[in-house]
Amino acid sequence: MYKILTLNNISVAGLDRLPRDRYEVASEMSHPDAILLRSYKMHDMEMPPTVKAIGRAGAGVNNIPVDKMTTLGIPVFNAPGANANAVKELVLAGALLAARNLGQAWRFATALEGDDAGISKNVESGKKNFVGFELPGRTMGVIGLGAIGVKVANACRALGMKVIGYDPTITVQSAWKLASDVQQALSVDDLLSKSDFVTFHVPLTEATTHMINVDRLKLMKPGAVLLNFARNGIVDDEAAVAALDSGQLYAYVCDFPSNLLKNHPRVITLPHLGASTVEAEENCAIMVADEVRDYLENGNISHSVNFPDINLPRNGGYRIAVVNSNVPNMVGQISSDLGKENMNILDMLNRSRENIAMTLLDVATEPSGTLLENLRNIKGVLSVRCLGCKQDRKTA
Repeated sequence: MYKILTLNNISVAGLDRLPRDRYEVASEMSHPDAILLRSYKMHDMEMPPTVKAIGRAGAGVNNIPVDKMTTLGIPVFNAPGANANAVKELVLAGALLAARNLGQAWRFATALEGDDAGISKNVESGKKNFVGFELPGRTMGVIGLGAIGVKVANACRALGMKVIGYDPTITVQSAWKLASDVQQALSVDDLLSKSDFVTFHVPLTEATTHMINVDRLKLMKPGAVLLNFARNGIVDDEAAVAALDSGQLYAYVCDFPSNLLKNHPRVITLPHLGASTVEAEENCAIMVADEVRDYLENGNISHSVNFPDINLPRNGGYRIAVVNSNVPNMVGQISSDLGKENMNILDMLNRSRENIAMTLLDVATEPSGTLLENLRNIKGVLSVRCLGCKQDRKTA
């Protein structure tokens, strides 16, 4: 029986992917095999030694100490693209909110007092203060062309906007999905100088922190709109407010309220609604539950932020899953130990990513506890599991 600890409410649609005859799921549990979470901050959490996998039902993993998990040999899974449509729709909503001054108009309308005749008179005299502009013909700059960025770019083209994108690491799969007339920016600076709207779909890293700062705001077209539904910190909020006050920026719409932003007349802040739809929560939970289950049961890895992708179809026999530091002769040492026990290897696959590696081996006969212990004692090995073995529950 695998034990799954949940640190946040996880959609039932995802939890239903974990058969109850093989999985115990609870919000309080000792000795869990895996942890599922959404926004819970794990940095100060003491990690139970039994944990073998962490699944984040969402895309960003800033709330998880990924580097620490890597050193412990624990893969961290996420759900890239599962919330892409939800974020895309919010970006479009943000663009419309800014272009038509809907936030300011809403505040004006809710503050109206008097009888209906007086309200109607004030509406007619006041609406001139909220004249906006239309989206067709305007240029949307999209920084980051992953699952979300591609959907945003294509949707903006469908609305009649011009689109320019920048992503030096765009995948072939994303490129195939992108509308053919989306223009390529040579750099972030090039994109900023040509865009009426700029939207971000990148993780928060050292390289992207304050990507939009005082200097880059000066490159933007006067009257441009910033849309940040990615991560707090990508935009230097103080610099953005200064640009709004000077008239360099027309509006700033983001998902991250603060005392600096929430009452500014040219800022619309939303309470981190990017993935807050029933559909997105279900999609994320299903995706990450499937990933964690495949890893626990088969050792396969997909959509891990710190481990290599690896997928070895089961060919019968018994599966040994080894997590180790990515150092020379590791596969040789593993094979040597198996050879000493006269173990016949039916199939084997090794994959690495930076400092971590994963080896999956299907063997004809069940390995002994002594063999598994010998593998664990190899210098650089972080964990060894035998999947489908009698001692699976003891050693997994």
